[in-house]
Amino acid sequence: MRTVLSRREYRLLWLGQAVSHLGDQFHLIALPWLVLAVTGDPLQLGLVLAAAGVPRAVLMLFGGALADRFSPRTLMLASNLVRLAITVLLVVAVAGGTVELWMVYGVAVSFGVVSGFFLPAAEATPPRVLPGEELAAGNSLMMIADQVAQFVGPALAGSIVALLGGAADGRSGLTGIAVAFGVDAATFAFAALTLALMRPLAGFGSEHHPLRDVADGLRHAWHHDTTRTMVIVIALANFLLTGPLLVGLPVLASTRFAEGAAAFGMILSGYALGNLAGMAVAGVATPSPRVLGVLGVAIFPFLAVIYAALGLVTSTGVAVALMVVGGIGNGYLSITIISLLQRMTPSHLVGRVMALLMLSMYGLGPVSQVIAGAVLQVSATGLFVGAAAGLLVPAALAFRHRGMWDFTPAPNPADGLAGAALDTVP
Repeated sequence: MRTVLSRREYRLLWLGQAVSHLGDQFHLIALPWLVLAVTGDPLQLGLVLAAAGVPRAVLMLFGGALADRFSPRTLMLASNLVRLAITVLLVVAVAGGTVELWMVYGVAVSFGVVSGFFLPAAEATPPRVLPGEELAAGNSLMMIADQVAQFVGPALAGSIVALLGGAADGRSGLTGIAVAFGVDAATFAFAALTLALMRPLAGFGSEHHPLRDVADGLRHAWHHDTTRTMVIVIALANFLLTGPLLVGLPVLASTRFAEGAAAFGMILSGYALGNLAGMAVAGVATPSPRVLGVLGVAIFPFLAVIYAALGLVTSTGVAVALMVVGGIGNGYLSITIISLLQRMTPSHLVGRVMALLMLSMYGLGPVSQVIAGAVLQVSATGLFVGAAAGLLVPAALAFRHRGMWDFTPAPNPADGLAGAALDTVP
């Protein structure tokens, strides 16, 4: 891991992303608390999160094609500057007490549009600045930074919101929420600075229309058995888990746990701690296809037990412990899958394949969030137990298609371009 950090371009990328990930956690806590403070309606919370998810899902594949064609660094830089401006405007509205629900929807939609371009570019950048044999370590460090932010950020943000005011039962006391969004804005500024200091990255270019490039990426994924099955399984799992995690947990925290916003932060931090441990192991120990296959099947019933228990517990400490345990398995498997998919995909298609992988993670999120908001009006326990039962479906698919865990590298005509992808023009 020291080797990848010695590479200047990767080090700047990692530093900016690490700080930005911390800001993301402040946003993750502040946004649901703002919606609940303004409306008190869990269905509105689901709709706001869906408003961000729909444009992100629609634009993800197009963003992946652009990340292959042009410089992913440029796309990331522009995305951070746009989100900085939007967040500053939101801080002003929240701090001034003039925030309205339509403004929150506008922020959600804008962030969704920008994320459709940013996420594929972020996943396509490490293969441009690191050789293949260093990708696992580079991805591990990147995701460890994310998980450290998820461990520290939610608890810190939740405590700030709770301490400075921001109860999820009315408009009074929005100071803590404004401060949380202010921290998010500052991290966007820092990430934009580190990206600006990087050398430009050259795109691979294309003679075709961007939509043709998207079609080429989809065709590659469809005809590659491992990629195709992986996308389907991950999409199903995230459909079942996104709503309970992003909509169900803040509602549980505000209605069941005495600590309120602080409880929400602690639970998310516990999940991040587990993911951090799993990802740290994945960075130094790549499993054999046989071991990976066992883990890939077992993770779904394992998470099913965790989520079913979450729907029943009334103690914040127990909920945190459950999320720590669930995060360990999820973290180890996530970093391994992403690294192996990047290595087995031809370099000129990495942006599109990573966009498809991101789409499988986020594409059905809006539907999951709206459904979760509706189910929460009837039963919080039913939401988590129902999600747990549904996880048996991706478990069955993963077991049936056990051959997908054999990550044999594909012929890669663009190999060796990781170093060449750095544009020599200052």
